[in-house]
Amino acid sequence: MNCERPKTSVYNKPTMTLTNLVNEHVVVIPPPPPRFSLGEWHLNNRLKYRTCQDQQQLADKILAECDRTNTQVCEITSMNKREVDHNLQQKIDEIEFMRNEIDKQRRAVVNEKDSLVMYADRIRDCLNLMKECTNICQKCIILREGRLGIDLCHDMVEQELLKEREMLTGIQLLISKNLEQTQEQLRRLRSTVYFMDRDLEDKVNVLKIDGHNLGLDEKSLQLSMYHGHAPLDPATITMEEWQLFSKENIERGAREINSSRMLVVYIDMIINQGMQDLKNQYDVVNEAFRSRIEETKESKYKMEIQHAETVRQINEVGRTITQLEISLSEKEGYMALAHTRMGNRAQRPGMELCRDLVETNLVNEVLELRQNVNKLQQTVCEAQASMRYLLKTQIQIEEDLNIKTNTLKIDEVDCMTLRQGMNYHAY
Repeated sequence: MNCERPKTSVYNKPTMTLTNLVNEHVVVIPPPPPRFSLGEWHLNNRLKYRTCQDQQQLADKILAECDRTNTQVCEITSMNKREVDHNLQQKIDEIEFMRNEIDKQRRAVVNEKDSLVMYADRIRDCLNLMKECTNICQKCIILREGRLGIDLCHDMVEQELLKEREMLTGIQLLISKNLEQTQEQLRRLRSTVYFMDRDLEDKVNVLKIDGHNLGLDEKSLQLSMYHGHAPLDPATITMEEWQLFSKENIERGAREINSSRMLVVYIDMIINQGMQDLKNQYDVVNEAFRSRIEETKESKYKMEIQHAETVRQINEVGRTITQLEISLSEKEGYMALAHTRMGNRAQRPGMELCRDLVETNLVNEVLELRQNVNKLQQTVCEAQASMRYLLKTQIQIEEDLNIKTNTLKIDEVDCMTLRQGMNYHAY
């Protein structure tokens, strides 16, 4: 195995030399500084002197400009602060005036709202009265359906009751619509008060903010610097828009008050006219009831007279039938006597069995008795038939009297008592 020594490269020699110099602490001496002439020395001195003078003159100018700028800035700053303070005071006065106007209008709107709430309660009371009167009218119509027989007729009372019910229903519907309009107007008034309250609250907050700002100065302790990136003037509403907004709130309150008062006047007119019409119809119905009751009483009185006369005739016919039957019974004795006599004479002997005057009279007597009995029997049958007709008439009259009594109870007692609860009055 052959071992060769490493060959030394030519490029390794400088490195070894520098390493040796460092190891031996050898210091390298720098080159000597340059040499200047005397003229260059004087020129350099004059240049530095001139430079100092120029810098001093520039500094004097800057100092004078600084004093002037400082004085100007202080004056502008003070003037701007006074102007801002004056504008703040004007703004506070303007907000105070606008707030007072809105507050005054708000009190008027609140008073109108309270009045309209009470008026809505009156309308509800009127509707409740209408409902009660409608129920009474309907009960009267239903009660009169309990009339019997011929009295269950479509008379003037029923016509006027139906007309009254129709009027009550129509007026009730109209007043219900008026109540809805009143509730809608109340909602609008409450909305107006709400927006006024919001506006007043905003203005009170602005008064606090601007009053606080007006009390601040440059030496106050509550001052701070803003280092954020968002703008400190985010307001996008113009002064004209601000004034128009508050003015519209005041005008809206005035419009709603005017609308509310016009609505109250209109509803008053509707209710008063409706009540007057209902009162007139109430009197017409009551008059129809009174007329019908008098007519029914008169008819009942006449029927009672007829009933008494019919009863008298029934009794008279009954007595006559009894007398006829007694007479028939008596005629049976006469008939038996004549038959007995004729039978006895039929037993005569021989030539004595002749048609003599006695025989002729007996035969004629039997014939007349038969005719008279037949006539009496026919008369009894006619009297009995008349009795039956009279009894039937009595029953019919009694039924009619019961019908009239029932009608009078319904009209005079039930209906007229119910109608006393129909008290129409102004609301």
